[in-house]
Amino acid sequence: MANVTWSCLRIAGVNITKFRATPVARKCSSYCHSELNGPIFSQNRKYSSLNVPQSTSAKDVADSIEGLKKTGSPLGSPLSGEDEDREEQKRRDASWKAMKYSMIAFGATFGIVGSYMIYELGKPKRDENGHIVEDEFSQMPMVQQFFSRMWKEMDYYKRMIREPSREKLLPDPLTYPYIQPPYTLVLEMTDVLVHPDWTYKTGWRFKKRPGVDHFLEQVAPPLFEVVVFTAEQGMTVFPILDALDPNGYIMYRLVRDATHFVDGHHVKDLECLNRDLSKVIVIDWNSESLKFHPRNMLRLPRWKGNDDDQALWDLAVFLRTIASEKVDDVRNVLDYYHQFDNPVEAFRENQRKLLDQMEAKEKQLKDNPPGASLANRWTPNFLKPR
Repeated sequence: MANVTWSCLRIAGVNITKFRATPVARKCSSYCHSELNGPIFSQNRKYSSLNVPQSTSAKDVADSIEGLKKTGSPLGSPLSGEDEDREEQKRRDASWKAMKYSMIAFGATFGIVGSYMIYELGKPKRDENGHIVEDEFSQMPMVQQFFSRMWKEMDYYKRMIREPSREKLLPDPLTYPYIQPPYTLVLEMTDVLVHPDWTYKTGWRFKKRPGVDHFLEQVAPPLFEVVVFTAEQGMTVFPILDALDPNGYIMYRLVRDATHFVDGHHVKDLECLNRDLSKVIVIDWNSESLKFHPRNMLRLPRWKGNDDDQALWDLAVFLRTIASEKVDDVRNVLDYYHQFDNPVEAFRENQRKLLDQMEAKEKQLKDNPPGASLANRWTPNFLKPR
């Protein structure tokens, strides 16, 4: 291309004389002028004797700007529709290739881990000398042996999660000369004895319910065998009970591994307690946790952490009344209180009515002594005052 000498070219209000430009440079200059100063205005030019094209038109400038937007470079040319389709296809191919390799890697990893699990769970057991121990699967084909043993092991772990960790959750009752309390009191920890509380400043803490110390002292042996049975984890329960019961009134602690996992709930199976159920009382607020033995449950309202709560004082009186009356089957008493939303409050009301009746009877006996009426009945008529 022939060089062209421009007498004067104004770009952003700056005069540049004797500017030697190629067509590409003219396009860049037009682009800068259009971006900085708005519409292109007419310019005086002096051309050399060579026959060269005239100045860049407005259409060329617009095409250059559009190419810049598509390519990201002032010197780049705009992409055609076919080029855009090819670029989009390349991106899709790269994405699909990455996904395909990821799936292959995942499948290979899953296959290796699965094969290792089948081998570890399905291989025959060996004794201390390294000899294979015969079992019920030893006569099967090799592949069937591995899969059958693996299924048995998986079923064992499943039952270990869903069922209690042992058949007897409590040891056998104590025999003479040791004292075995006649009744077993099973307590839920969360929202019965303590309440979980969370703040930004302290995080999770457990708030002690008012009257806990008095309650545990009143129901302690020899009246009741106190057991805490909760669905919480042991690492959470044991430190809390250590601080809550420094005197050791709680004899046994049962946590999540002692529960049945049924329909998304941890259920307390009292059959595994190894105790006579006619002498077992369970204090809880969640009826789902006692769905197997609802008659043994005394359902209290859930404690929300309020400081004016008095339920444990009344509950201690209720339980001591059962123990002092030597009830043969506590389920008969609990059946009566199942009709109330708050059994402890109903018991307190019954106690108040009983005291009123006793006071009225004492007042009646004081006003009309039985001995005076009997003497009046047998007094002869002539001795009676006229």
